[in-house]
Amino acid sequence: MTVILETDRLILRNWRDEDRDLFREINRDPKVMEFFAWRRTYEEADAMLERVRAMIDATGLGFYAIEEKESGDPVGFCGLGPAMVTPVMPEETIEIGWRLATRYWGKGYATEAATAALRYGFIDRGIDAILSFAVAGNTRSTSVMKRIGLRRLESLDFDHPRVPDTHPHLKRHVVHGITAGAWREAQANA
Repeated sequence: MTVILETDRLILRNWRDEDRDLFREINRDPKVMEFFAWRRTYEEADAMLERVRAMIDATGLGFYAIEEKESGDPVGFCGLGPAMVTPVMPEETIEIGWRLATRYWGKGYATEAATAALRYGFIDRGIDAILSFAVAGNTRSTSVMKRIGLRRLESLDFDHPRVPDTHPHLKRHVVHGITAGAWREAQANA
């Protein structure tokens, strides 16, 4: 098991075959996927898992499996990767994102994992800026963004190009972000 990051309660690592059921679950759960236009079939989730695993192996970036230290169980994912919303954002834009199985909501895991991922991105990887975006009404995600120190960047809000016109309420995305310099300043003042 390749550990990418470790916190007091969590391990962020690459995915293993035995994580497949959890990955399938979070990509089909209506509550987890409330702000997405689609749910992934098992086959689609498996293919996505393989792409994520390969990206982490190749680059060290990606949406890492979050493992609860106490139980050893996977609980969701968090990590850094290319935003992949060209032409809305430049190709080199790095985003931070997370998704947890609902039974692990409310424990602070997303905030804990994302805080560690930001540190990794700025300190270990030398990333200049990190963004996060979500559907405008997704207060669960935007609350995590605020808790980890990201600031609202209204001028970057956009209509997601991959959200179909059949789901207009999911098109508008709000953007939060932070530069390496602002993150370092916040750490120094904490």
